[in-house]
Amino acid sequence: MFRAWLRVSALVGVGLFSALALGKDKQPTAIVVGGGLAGLSAAYELQRDGWQVTVLEAGAAPGGRSGLASREWVGNASTQPLLNGYLERFGLKTQPAPEYVRNPGYLIEGKYFSAADLAQVQPATAEGLKRFDKALDELAASIADPLNPAADRKLFALDQTNVARWLDELKLPPTARSLVNQRIRTRYDEPSRLSLLYLAQQSRVYRGLADGDLRAARLPGGSRSLAQAFVKQLKTVKTGVRVSAIAQDAKGVTVEAGTEGYQADYLVLAVPLRALERLQITPALPERNRAALKATSYGWHDQVLLKFKSPLWDGKAGMTGEIFSDQGLGMLWIEPAQKGATQVLVNLSGDNARLLKSFGDRQVADQLLIRLHQYYPKARGAFTGYEIRRHSADPGLAGAYLAYGPGQISRFWRVWEQPLQRVAFAGEHTDALYPGTLEGALRSGQRAARQLHDLHAGPAPQPAQPAAPTKTAGEPAREAEPAKQTFFSRLFR
Repeated sequence: MFRAWLRVSALVGVGLFSALALGKDKQPTAIVVGGGLAGLSAAYELQRDGWQVTVLEAGAAPGGRSGLASREWVGNASTQPLLNGYLERFGLKTQPAPEYVRNPGYLIEGKYFSAADLAQVQPATAEGLKRFDKALDELAASIADPLNPAADRKLFALDQTNVARWLDELKLPPTARSLVNQRIRTRYDEPSRLSLLYLAQQSRVYRGLADGDLRAARLPGGSRSLAQAFVKQLKTVKTGVRVSAIAQDAKGVTVEAGTEGYQADYLVLAVPLRALERLQITPALPERNRAALKATSYGWHDQVLLKFKSPLWDGKAGMTGEIFSDQGLGMLWIEPAQKGATQVLVNLSGDNARLLKSFGDRQVADQLLIRLHQYYPKARGAFTGYEIRRHSADPGLAGAYLAYGPGQISRFWRVWEQPLQRVAFAGEHTDALYPGTLEGALRSGQRAARQLHDLHAGPAPQPAQPAAPTKTAGEPAREAEPAKQTFFSRLFR
């Protein structure tokens, strides 16, 4: 009788072991919410490793927050290694950057100046720009580790003030200050809304890199060409799917989108913070994450592409590339005239974009034409049309890219790099080194994929313990066995 019981117990044990082994070998599944480069790269890396992945994108096409330019400048392999690696893997060819993109120009009261011209014609303005660059470089040099920017009290204090106050202390000449403001708001947001520590930390990341390294080549088709290359590799990408709710438990994750429901073992949330804020998430996010959703600042950026049938200026063949204006035109990008036509890409940012929030698209284009026509009377007669992309007016974005305000690094630094139960986060705003860039988005996607791998692998296996003898009458009670380690106990111990 006892031998028969042992035989049954052994069979049951073998069955349980086989079931566990099958569960371990089962193809893991993941849902990726958000079809920008962060979500697409996460999905691609998971699928390459044998996962079954479904990408859900709310828009009509994957690609995320790409710009209007049909071509996009990319850095070399030393400055953007992940981006260049994907471009090589997918066979996407780039074109060497021409010389005119390596140094910015300036449009001051309608007159164009190269950096060399500015030093000759407006030496005080040129000196002010150099003084700003030197002061910012000194701040950047004070940060030993850009991953830990608030390492001491002095650096922590930089997060408690805004950039505008620091610029006031530099006492730059008015024109230089106007151009510096434009440079900062174009990359981040209005100086008065930006943490000084964030500006210093980002300057530390790029310290010592030349413009030629950051604009080494141009990518035909822009970032959307890379997005399309990812999509071709992925098995399941669904567009026009607006997710409303996400729930997770010990068994997996459930996603609701309209009347449709999706289930998987794990989830990557690769959407901007404003879109994430509108999702119903169960169980609720921790308090620090919820506070970050409501408080973290995004820079306001809009793009308007103005098209002209002929150049607007005479004798200004050098007026190409990146140009900073003091006339509320933001940062201009002017392509060399081709077949007589000219395109002027106007990057409105900061308060320049906020002031036009209530305007219609055509009204925004008209406001820009008025400013151009003031200095270039040919503008209205040569105007043929426009395209516009308004990140600031999109309720799911409420801006464009991460731009920490005063005190926000101290409160929310790297909060989105940690997974929560079965969910990992991706997106440019989750990368501490390269937010607001293609490289940062791709880095975050790879990190999220690695985190799901780690979650699926679980804790390291423990050596088998000998079976405890069966308790018989008269034996003292055994000590209680230690509680089984679960994901939650490991997370909160």
